[in-house]
Amino acid sequence: MTTIAVAGGTGLVGRLVVEGVRRSGAEAVVIARSAGVDLSIGKGLDRALEGADAVIDVTNIVTQNRRRATEFFEASTRNLLDAEVRQGVGHHVVLSIVGIDRVGFGYYRAKLAQEDLVREGRVAWTILRATQFHEFAAQMLGGGPVAAVPSMLSQPVAAQEVADEVVRLATSPPAGMAPEIAGPREERVPDMVRRLAAAQGRRPLVLTLPLPGATGRGMRQGALLPTSPGPRGTRTFGEWLEGVR
Repeated sequence: MTTIAVAGGTGLVGRLVVEGVRRSGAEAVVIARSAGVDLSIGKGLDRALEGADAVIDVTNIVTQNRRRATEFFEASTRNLLDAEVRQGVGHHVVLSIVGIDRVGFGYYRAKLAQEDLVREGRVAWTILRATQFHEFAAQMLGGGPVAAVPSMLSQPVAAQEVADEVVRLATSPPAGMAPEIAGPREERVPDMVRRLAAAQGRRPLVLTLPLPGATGRGMRQGALLPTSPGPRGTRTFGEWLEGVR
């Protein structure tokens, strides 16, 4: 039986990926602190990767600080790749973000550093870049009376559709840079947040925040949209909203 380890397997996308791996008929191994594995220092990694054919990395850190994000992604990626070499893992799949090479946001720079390590590593690899998930609106909305939301154009995609594509890639030969995945239509993120608040029966003050400089201009003008053909999800943001009412 094929065995696929999922780093970040308890997160939003990670849980969906684990379920998808099991539906595919493969064995899923969850890599997370709750499973006794600490990616930041490599604790428990070798044991977790024993017999693994592939690794899917969907780890995340909640921060906008470039230094903190870079330290996290570089440490976890190095530890993963080193353990994969020791255990003979043949395929490393990482989930990344569309447009991070065009927008100089701190978190995106950290993801670029992660991609570079994967490209330069000794394990055959696939990188899938995805646009923001529909759930991104909930992250921006928060729970308070005021939400400051960046002026940003996105093409949001259902997390389930991204998870399905990640699993498909992990059960296929290494592809290098895979075609980018995005949702079916473009949306303005502040509008998404307002629509989500209305669907939840809330009336917070949603402030559109135009970020300065080239970063803000890129976000407003579509630098985070896909620029080439690739898989496109079918579930719209409006359809996703129906499930949160």
